[in-house]
Order: sequence, then structure tokens, then C-alpha cells
Amino acid sequence: MNNESQSVAIGVDLGGTSVKSGLVTVTGEILYQNKLPARASEGPKAVLSQIEASIKDCLSHADKKEIKGIGIGSPGIVDNEGMVKSPPNLADWDAIPLGREVEKSFEFPVFVENDANAAAIAESKFGAGRNHPDFLFVIWGTGVGGGVILNRKIYRGPSGGAGEIGHISVNFEGPLCNCGSRGCVEAYVGQRYLSHRTAEKLRAGEKSIIVELVSGDFNKIEPLIISQAAERGDLLANHVLTEAATLLGVAIGSAMNLMDLRVSIIGGGVSAAGNGTMNNIKHSVQRHVLKPLRADIQVIRAELGNNAGMLGAAGLVL
Repeated sequence: MNNESQSVAIGVDLGGTSVKSGLVTVTGEILYQNKLPARASEGPKAVLSQIEASIKDCLSHADKKEIKGIGIGSPGIVDNEGMVKSPPNLADWDAIPLGREVEKSFEFPVFVENDANAAAIAESKFGAGRNHPDFLFVIWGTGVGGGVILNRKIYRGPSGGAGEIGHISVNFEGPLCNCGSRGCVEAYVGQRYLSHRTAEKLRAGEKSIIVELVSGDFNKIEPLIISQAAERGDLLANHVLTEAATLLGVAIGSAMNLMDLRVSIIGGGVSAAGNGTMNNIKHSVQRHVLKPLRADIQVIRAELGNNAGMLGAAGLVL
């Protein structure tokens, strides 16, 4: 690092598959990053060991005098004390005081936040939300997560659980969601649902170039493939994505009515779908918000991609 007065944070993005850490500047520049397996199936001690190894590797590439602290974005509910509760895809993990555990090994303060909230913070500080002090952030990927930014700060709620837009029900008699409720938007538009629904239609005899794109292996169907087919004018793919975008727009519209918001930023893997899908989300939101809100509705694609979690974790410090 050339500027010795520069403030730097270590941002840690903890997932069910990997731990990614990076050295991040106050402007959002990533000076160095690494990626280690999370060892999630081996329990909390193994995961903690990987987090610490990832941080130590970052420190070996830094001037410690410049480090302001460590931020961690984690799946699961994260309370105001940094306790991580029941994170999905991390085995035998009930409630772990992640911040305190990591602080035992380092001389820096450690801040912990839910991973969707961390990504929202990243877009607010460094990405598509820079010019929007208030917005709803939505991660549309394997599931549907979210975060609420109010006056450029994350709104967590009393227990850290605010922003769970994926569990707004769009049909109280709908399919059972992993959360135990029925008809959650996640149960309709999550990646697994889209892939499964598309495969069902193909097995029922509907025609689509998706069969060609996956060489006949329906297990290879994923939203990117569906999006590619839609961009080539495939009717089945367009129908699946339009339905999903419409339902997601219903949920976003409900949240905007509740919070008096005008802007939603969409990130996650499925958000890489074409402009048609983003426009369909916007049109659905506009139909489902109160009339005085409609003219100002914006639905914006996130900018930071796979680095959002790491950048947002660092943003907890910077």
C-alpha cells in the first residue's frame, strides 16, 4: 500500500461454500482478496478456523497500522450483539457469538452483520445506491433476501431480522416455504423453484430451446440458461421469467407501500437476467404500489456482483 494514511478494513464474506476475505479501502477498492473453503459441514469450530485463517492471510498482505477493523457478513439472523443464529447451510450451528469469538484471535474490533444487510450496505456506500439515501435491496438468487437502507444506514429492527422480503406471502394457501410459512415469494421465485418449474413444463411436452442449451439434461437448468433462452425469444422461458418477475414485484410493492420507499436495487445471481425481466419487475411494482408512489418508482440492477458481501462487511468498519 502506497498511502500510509489510508484507512483499510478487512471484509469477510461467509457463505455455506466458501469464506472470502479482502482488504478494502474507504473508496471501496479491493487491494487484496482470498477465498477458502468454509468447511461448513464440519461444524462451527471448523468454520471459525477458516475465517481466522482467511483474516490472517489478509493481514500478511497489509500494514497493520492502516487496519481499522474487521467486518463479517454472515448468513442467518444476526442480533445487535453479533450473535449469529441458525445460519442456513452451516451444520450444527445454533447460536454463536461470532464477533466475540473472532476478536479473541485479533487485536482489532470485529463487527458482524447479516449477509444480505452487508450487501445492501455495500451498494449504499460503493454501488448502485450511492445516490439514493433510502432504498430496498433485494438479493434474488437461490432464495430471496433483502435489506432496508434508510438515511444511508441499514435498518435492522430490534432483533436484526428486518428486510426479509423473501418471506412476504403472495398466496397464503401457496406452496410450503423452507421458513415454515406458505406462499412466500421465495417459494415461487427462488432459483430452485424456477429450475424445477421449467423442467416440469418441458417434461409435460412444452417446446423450448432450453432443451438444446442443456443438452437434454434438465438438472443443468438454471436461471442464466432460462434468461439466455428468453433473450432469444423462447416463449416458455419468457413465461417463466415474466411470472417470477411479476410475483417478486408484488412483494416489493408491498414493502414499498409499508415503508414509503421509491427505489429498489436488485442483486443476486438471478438478477443477471436480461432487461426484460427487470422491466417486468418494475411494471409489477408500479401496479402494486399506492397510486401516489407510482411515478417515482425505480428498479435498479445492483453493481457490485460477487464482491458485494465482502465490500459490505468492510463497510461495517469504514
